[in-house]
Amino acid sequence: MIENLEFYYYIFLFFIALIAGFVDSVVGGGGLISIPALLASGINPHLALSTNKLQGIFGSFIAVLNYYKFINIKYVSLGIIFSIIGAIIGTNTVLYVKNDDLKFIIFIILNLVFLYTILIKKFGKEKTKAKINIKIFHLIFGLTLGFYDGFLGAGAGSFWIFACVYFLGFDIKNASINTKIFNFSSNLASLIIFLYKYEVLWILGIVMAIGQIIGAYFGSKFALKTNTNLIKKIFLFMVFLTILKVGYDCFKNF
Repeated sequence: MIENLEFYYYIFLFFIALIAGFVDSVVGGGGLISIPALLASGINPHLALSTNKLQGIFGSFIAVLNYYKFINIKYVSLGIIFSIIGAIIGTNTVLYVKNDDLKFIIFIILNLVFLYTILIKKFGKEKTKAKINIKIFHLIFGLTLGFYDGFLGAGAGSFWIFACVYFLGFDIKNASINTKIFNFSSNLASLIIFLYKYEVLWILGIVMAIGQIIGAYFGSKFALKTNTNLIKKIFLFMVFLTILKVGYDCFKNF
């Protein structure tokens, strides 16, 4: 384990966290920015994941605070419960298994999400009729996306947004607002498991948390003021970056 990083790594990762917090509060995918940066700093994968959870909960908490009055707590409460359960299972699993097979599955799903979002021009521009019962939705996606957030995490927010738009009929802006509380819940549950069974880099995590708070504050304010078209474009960009990252991880050894 790396206990002492050079000072410039703290400066670098502070700004990485600031950018990640901004992006994550708008369309999700902040982990795509912060996790590779932690790994590139020489931190081992499990420690990178645990430290990422520590800094990430601050950003998601700030986003939830800014979005709170736009969130229907009764509407999302069941999803919070299942997200926590999924995250607990996912975090316990990632401590013991390799994730190569899961990454390939995610790579395929991301490509389908990206293509569908581009080809269906009206996707996320306005509210539509829900395709699934809300309780069933929260059971399925709370567990699966909570598990994924606990297991890997990068792009979990983007998956939540897509699911809410496609299955519940949200426009992409409201989907972004309402899904942040799921991210916060699964991040917090995952962090607790890491603290109980593993460890984190506390000083680095707090430094990055400050960056997350700043980024998430301005990002959530930006999301509330901007229109759905711009948010959709940012969403597509982050999904595309996630595809590149996961694709590289899947095929780099070929």
